[in-house]
Amino acid sequence: MNALQGKRKWVPYVWLLPSALLIAVFVIFPILIVFKLSFSEISKAGVIGDFIGFQNYIDAVHLPAFKTVMVNTFWWVISVVGISTLLGFIVALVLNQKFHGRKIARSILVFPWATSLVIQASVWNYIIKYEYGSLNNVLLNLGIINQAINWRSSYTVEFIWECGVGIFVTVPFVAFCVLSGLQSIDGSLYEAATVDGAGFWNKLWNITLPLVRPSLTVSTVLNIIYVFNSFPIVYTMTKGAPANKTDTMITYLYMLSFYDRKKGPATALSVIGFLILCVCAGVYMLSVMRKEEEP
Repeated sequence: MNALQGKRKWVPYVWLLPSALLIAVFVIFPILIVFKLSFSEISKAGVIGDFIGFQNYIDAVHLPAFKTVMVNTFWWVISVVGISTLLGFIVALVLNQKFHGRKIARSILVFPWATSLVIQASVWNYIIKYEYGSLNNVLLNLGIINQAINWRSSYTVEFIWECGVGIFVTVPFVAFCVLSGLQSIDGSLYEAATVDGAGFWNKLWNITLPLVRPSLTVSTVLNIIYVFNSFPIVYTMTKGAPANKTDTMITYLYMLSFYDRKKGPATALSVIGFLILCVCAGVYMLSVMRKEEEP
């Protein structure tokens, strides 16, 4: 009997072994390789040289566009994750109500998230074109404007458009994550709150938000990772122009590696980005877990 119980203890580990091996080969091993490369001299041709310590990191931090790129990345992540979380939560609340055409509305909501980001960015590029963009054509035909507007008049405006597209494609993901949490809430809780005289805001703060917090935590952490690592939108819309003013860290290190041939600093930047993501995701999850443990 004891021998049988001993064998059963190993069963979960046997089932987990294939996944653990895949994670080790395709996640942990590449991360270790990148860390090693960041401390090595790398030629423009990609030939790995000797160990040079933190020189790649020093070179990366002293790059002219480093500060601008870091600030852009901060605002890119904060604006896209923050606004898409707020809008996604509101959309989820609406789609959780019973109304005619709810299934159609849910189906339509999937499209922006399911469509390729390159296609989305290309379509928005066409929409806001100055010469023949759809937005100017519609506004001119409706008589709202008298002449075409340059919707990309400065790099700041272009960066705002990039953030807008990022929010547009991220809202559906948040909405469906929150919607899954909303549908798991027992309706009797709302009925009891109504009997006790609770209004909409009381129900929202005391029932809805606490019970959908796990879903919000998952969507927020995943969004931080996805948005931080997002490449297609920025690269398709502006390629970081002008002079890296609209670059985020991911597009900048790509340009640095494959256009400027500075592979050492680019590798160091990738490690810096990885560490920033680990810290941000870890701090957020710890703060959420502490709130859940509070009485």
